[in-house]
Amino acid sequence: MDKSTQTEIEAAVFRKLVTHLQENTQVQNIDLMNLAGFCRNCLSKWYRAAAEERGVNLEDLEAREIVYGMPYPEWKAKYQTPASDSATQQFAEKQQK
Repeated sequence: MDKSTQTEIEAAVFRKLVTHLQENTQVQNIDLMNLAGFCRNCLSKWYRAAAEERGVNLEDLEAREIVYGMPYPEWKAKYQTPASDSATQQFAEKQQK
């Protein structure tokens, strides 16, 4: 596989992942962090960092809007629910390791 094709495939997979997360708003970021070690905010930070490596200035909120599919404050108001005590405890335990 040539590098260009690989990059196109990777970009398509990223777009699919972002779309999947946008369509599955019931999946909370803390659940993603506890299960996979990353969340939507992580993706947006990675997106911003990759843009900056290529000379594109992108603010955190702009990158989050790309990942969330809407302004972050709007997503939080519509979809973010309070984390359960067990999810919060699991997250804290993982941070200590």
